[in-house]
Amino acid sequence: MSIYKEIGKAKLRDEIYLKNRILVEGLAFEPSIFRSLDLGNRFIEQVNVLFAPDKHAHKSVEFPGCFLTPLGNYRTQIRWNQQSPLSLVYEDGQYNIRDQGRTVIEKVKFAKRPGYYRQKTSDGTDMRTVATDSGHGALFVSYSNECSLKEKALDCLFCNINATKSIYGEAQGIKWKTPQQVGETVAAGYDEGFDHVTISGGFISERREVEYYIDVAEAIQEHTGLQDFNGTGVIGAPLDLDVFAKYKEAGYRTMATNIEIWNERMFDVICPGKAQFCGGRENWLNALDEEVKVFGKFRVRSTMVAGIEPKESLLEGVEYLIEHGVIAQPSQWNVNVGSPLEGHRTPTEDWHWDVFEKTVTLYLKHGITWDQLRDANAGTDAVPFDLYRLEQGIEVNEAEKLKYTA
Repeated sequence: MSIYKEIGKAKLRDEIYLKNRILVEGLAFEPSIFRSLDLGNRFIEQVNVLFAPDKHAHKSVEFPGCFLTPLGNYRTQIRWNQQSPLSLVYEDGQYNIRDQGRTVIEKVKFAKRPGYYRQKTSDGTDMRTVATDSGHGALFVSYSNECSLKEKALDCLFCNINATKSIYGEAQGIKWKTPQQVGETVAAGYDEGFDHVTISGGFISERREVEYYIDVAEAIQEHTGLQDFNGTGVIGAPLDLDVFAKYKEAGYRTMATNIEIWNERMFDVICPGKAQFCGGRENWLNALDEEVKVFGKFRVRSTMVAGIEPKESLLEGVEYLIEHGVIAQPSQWNVNVGSPLEGHRTPTEDWHWDVFEKTVTLYLKHGITWDQLRDANAGTDAVPFDLYRLEQGIEVNEAEKLKYTA
C-alpha cells in the first residue's frame, strides 16, 4: 500500500513541517548522550567537509549526521543549538525529541552509515572525508575545504567554510582531494547503489578549477566505467563563459552556479568576493543563461540562501531563475559557528515554510520533474524536495530506503 494512502498526506505534511522547525531551531542536547549510540559503525556520523551545521564547535566529540522522522522517514540533519526550545534527550535506553518538555518524536531513528565510509582509498585516505552521503543515492564531494576569498577578507558573510577547516580539518582528517581519491570513492559508492555525485568546494583560480574538474571527471569515468556518471559541477561564475562546453564534454550532466542572494545591492554586500572577482551580479546571470544553453533547461541549479534578504526579493529571484530554465533552490539559512554573521538568527519556521511552499508551487507550474530536481541538486532531503514528493505522490524506492535505514 502507498505510504500516502496508509498514513495520509496531511500527517506526512505535518511531519515535514516539524522537520522544518527542527532545522530552523536546531536541537539542544548534551554531547555525552551519544556514548550509547553505535556511531561510526551502524549509524552515520557528521563529517564536516565544507560547512559545519552546528552553532557550537565540538571537534573532540562526533555527532550523528542525521535522523529519520517516524512516519515518512524524512532525513533530518542534526544541528546543535543549546538555545533551541527543541531538545534531544536519552532516557530509558532510547532517544526522544521534546518541544519545551513535550515529547514530539519518540524512539528517534538515526540514519544508517553507508558501507564505503569504512573504506580507504589506495593512498590510505578515509573515503568518508572524500565524499559524504547526501541521501537518496547522492554523494557530495568537497574537493577543497577552504576558500581563497579569506586571504582577501572577502568571504561571503553567511559562510563558515574557512572556520570549519580551522575547527574540524585536522580533527577529522579533511584535506584537499585528488582526482584519484575522488574516482575511487565515487566508484565505491556507486558499487553500493549511489548514482549521483556533486563536485564542489571553495574558490580557487578559474583556470585551475577547469583543469581539476576535467581530471576528476576522467578519474570517475576510469574507476566507475561510466561515461555518463550523473555528475554536477559546482563553480563560481567564470569570466570566460566558453568553459561550460568543456565541463559538458568532460562528462558532467548538470551544472550549478549559486547566486546565493538575489537583491542586487545586498548581493554586493553579503557576497563581496563573488561580486568583485566574478564579473558582478550581471555576469552570474549571464553564466546561468549560458549553462542552460549548454546543458539544457532544468539541468542547471542555483542555490539561494533563504533568510537574509526580504522574502519578496528572494521569491522574485526564485521565479525569475525558474522561468529562465534554472532550478532555484532556496536553502535555509543556518547561522553557523565561525561565519561573519554568527550570532544573528534565521527567520521563523513559518517564514521558511511559506518560501518552500511557494517554491514547490513554481516547480510544479513549470513542469520540473523529480529526476531533474534530483540530478541538479547536491541532495534531495531538503524540505522543499520532501514537499515536492508529497505533492506528486513520489515514494522513495526500496533500494534508496536501504541506503539510510539502519
